[in-house]
Amino acid sequence: MRILVVEDEPRMAGFIAKGLREHAYAVDTAGDGEEALYNFSINTYDAIILDVLLPGKDGFAVCQELRTQGKTIPVLMLTARDTVEDRIRGLDFGADDYLVKPFDFGELLARLRALLRRKSEYHPSLLTVADLVIDTARQQVRRGTEVIPLTTKEFALLEYLARKAHCVVGREEIAEHVWDEDFDPFSNLIEVYINRLRRKIDQGQPVPLIHTRRGAGYMLGPGEAEPLAHS
Repeated sequence: MRILVVEDEPRMAGFIAKGLREHAYAVDTAGDGEEALYNFSINTYDAIILDVLLPGKDGFAVCQELRTQGKTIPVLMLTARDTVEDRIRGLDFGADDYLVKPFDFGELLARLRALLRRKSEYHPSLLTVADLVIDTARQQVRRGTEVIPLTTKEFALLEYLARKAHCVVGREEIAEHVWDEDFDPFSNLIEVYINRLRRKIDQGQPVPLIHTRRGAGYMLGPGEAEPLAHS
């Protein structure tokens, strides 16, 4: 899943982005409100982590503008001001949750997972496709009784395919949700990672789970693919 971190303090932005990437999220960063809104206009995100105290257009204004545009993306607001009035203001402007600095990164992760679970298109943190079980909280994958070690990016790709199980998912949609703004759309990186997953997930198994529909995309599941999914 792809997250936008809006934070004007470079060290804090880097800390959050690094931690999220280590937990299989694709991350873009923005240093002010205008940059955040521009990123939203050209990219697709699954959630936003939004600092309140930004130069120019602050976090309250950014959140309000997103909601005015009809965006239902989950918003986790960060602030150094721990007052009831600020929390109420953030929620009134459309934030879904509020976290006060300094915070424990584990709590940020837990709140982010909770926000993503509230979206109707997301499944619980334990995903099952045939005999493949993906535990997103522990970042653990099993097929049958075998635990399958994956890299962070392999896990992120498999998780996204599992959330779209039995549907064909195109390269563009995968790039939007699994990779960040540095992804080269002309590279064969997605194909490389699909092949890696095939070797780890399907090799030696009687029933393959990762399928390619030529010219359309990829599907995770034991049976035939449904029509092409849309983001």
